[in-house]
Amino acid sequence: MNADATAAMLDLRGINQFYRSSHTLWDVDLAVPAGSRTCLMGRNGMGKTTLLKSVMGLLPVSSGEIRFEGGDLLRQDADRRAGLGIGYVPQGREIFPQLTVEENLRVGLFARKGAVAGALEEIYTLFPVLKQMVRRRGGDLSGGQQQQLAIGRALILRPRLLILDEPCEGIQPNIVHEIGDLVLRLNAEHGLTVLLVEQKLPFARRVASHFHILDKGRLVAGGAIGELSDEMVRQHLTV
Repeated sequence: MNADATAAMLDLRGINQFYRSSHTLWDVDLAVPAGSRTCLMGRNGMGKTTLLKSVMGLLPVSSGEIRFEGGDLLRQDADRRAGLGIGYVPQGREIFPQLTVEENLRVGLFARKGAVAGALEEIYTLFPVLKQMVRRRGGDLSGGQQQQLAIGRALILRPRLLILDEPCEGIQPNIVHEIGDLVLRLNAEHGLTVLLVEQKLPFARRVASHFHILDKGRLVAGGAIGELSDEMVRQHLTV
């Protein structure tokens, strides 16, 4: 089920992408409705991370269009896309291991528009553990704490769209649950739109409102999360 383009915060049309001689994304049409929690699903190597990196300008798009809130995102340089209101948490987190927690968060402030007073405290309210470890280096944190730091660095921008790539990967179950709670709360209380890649089916069913499945670079199914059937799971998601 593709949302109508007028209701989409992020709208991809006819996206094709190549990696060297490999055709990695095939005519992908994907709309992320404003206020939704959309989960992009699929087995490993099916193009999910490639699609997110294409949205963020980290990989070139061969053809098609990507629009964010009606504007042509492909005309924007990669380093300007965060400033438009898109927060991005890459797979593997990619925090700066030698910088402290506070220094990592301050990196995100460079792309934030408007007043930044109180910005750090906003993140410490969401993630109290980060305030306790404010002087600790990022590389010394646990995997779950690093993921909280990476999400905090994205949220410090006050984005309207938050993109999460495998937020549960390598993280202890209690932190996974806390991340799910946070996504649901930010969506409900602040209208934050979320696009995430996630392979953990229980997390996806709990957190997402919509789903799309990529199989070998092609979108093969989608709809409200309640429409994700056991047959779809068996055919496209089970390893």
